[in-house]
Amino acid sequence: MFRNQYDTDITTYSPQGRVHQIEYAMEAVKQGSAVVGLRSATHVVLATLKRSSSELASNQRKLFEIDSHVGIAIAGLTADARVLTRFMRAECHNHQYVYETPMPLSRLVLAVADKSQVATQRASKRPFGVGLLVAGYDTTGAHLYQTCPSGNYFEYEAFAIGARSQSAKTYLEKHFESFAALSLEELCRHAILALQETVASSKDTELTTRNTALAFVGRDTPWTMVEDDSVEEYLLVLDAEDELEEGDADAARQQTQQPPAAMDES
Repeated sequence: MFRNQYDTDITTYSPQGRVHQIEYAMEAVKQGSAVVGLRSATHVVLATLKRSSSELASNQRKLFEIDSHVGIAIAGLTADARVLTRFMRAECHNHQYVYETPMPLSRLVLAVADKSQVATQRASKRPFGVGLLVAGYDTTGAHLYQTCPSGNYFEYEAFAIGARSQSAKTYLEKHFESFAALSLEELCRHAILALQETVASSKDTELTTRNTALAFVGRDTPWTMVEDDSVEEYLLVLDAEDELEEGDADAARQQTQQPPAAMDES
């Protein structure tokens, strides 16, 4: 993307019908570290890859609790995410106060999308440079939504956003048909394996207890975050997967090295 005469403010369209500042905000989401989300019939799991500005700094938070039945994972500008987090928490509290019931996920996501859209058509504002995966459970079941800086939102069975998220999407597309019937433990396993795909091509990055975080919510399960040492038991699935792949490779190698059976002479 290059600077041009049509990207100086949010209210200017290019001759091709594009609003460049919205595209720049979408690019900020693509530059953020990866976030993976997937859901079954009863639960939703989010897995995130946390970054730090240096080895001396702590990792930035990627998971935020909104209410006991809903939370978010972010990719993009963390400061913008904090603004939207405060807005979503206020919406949930107001709904609980007025109706004495938790806020439905569809209504909450619509409110966030409307707030994002307003920032795309007023000259005094700029688009939020953050994408959200919203996970929650309400009276209609488990839900996973994605919101965009453009004001669009979508519901998914499984999705990934952030840097190198296409690798995670490929994994999810291969396995998503089985997610609906899975237990919470199996869902967490797939979340970790999908997140692993985003760092598989990087020699300098691997999933550790420091840079990996999980969260889940569902039926009879309030929003729960798993970070630091607590996430180690979920990372063991990577070692088991490596051992399984090595075993399959050894078996295939032995099969190819076996001499052909001698033919009986008659």
